[in-house]
Order: sequence, then C-alpha cells, then structure tokens
Amino acid sequence: MPSIDRIIYLAYDPGVTPKEGGLPGLSVLKDVVNSINLYGIIAVVGALSVSLAVWAWGHFTGGHNSEANGKKGALVSAGAALGLGAANGAVAFFSTLGTQVK
Repeated sequence: MPSIDRIIYLAYDPGVTPKEGGLPGLSVLKDVVNSINLYGIIAVVGALSVSLAVWAWGHFTGGHNSEANGKKGALVSAGAALGLGAANGAVAFFSTLGTQVK
C-alpha cells in the first residue's frame, strides 16, 4: 500500500494561485521591472549601433575578424531586443499554459 499513499500525495492540490494585491509594494516592483526593461532596451540600441559600426569598419578596412565580430554582435543585439520585447508576452503565455496542467 505505500505506492497508493505516494500517488495520493502527488495528486494533492495545494490551492496556490497568483493573486494581485496580497502584498504591499506590487506597483513599485512593477515600476522597477519596467525600468530595468527600458534600460535593457536602451543598452541593446547602443550595442547594436556599436556592432554595426564594427561590422562596417571591418568590411571597409579588410579586417575579417572585426567584420565577423560585428555580425555576431548585431545578431546578439537583435536577439536581446527580441527577448526584451517579448518577455512580458512569453511569461504571460507560459503562465496561462501552466494553469492548464492538471
């Protein structure tokens, strides 16, 4: 019978769900996270600008290593911009998907 007890224990629902307004300071935390996201996007714009300049410099001077590094930097910057822009939607999507798990 130990296996049946284990199955019952694994099927226990603790009843925990996200609830807004349970703790003070939620609006401040949202503002902080939004500001961090904004700083990240601004940093990505700067990184993309520098990467594109390095890519162009390497191309026009014949520096193949600089050109390759500029291309990598541009791709990483584009990926970071995609991630920062989609962060809220991705978390909301997977959070909603997680509520469907039974």
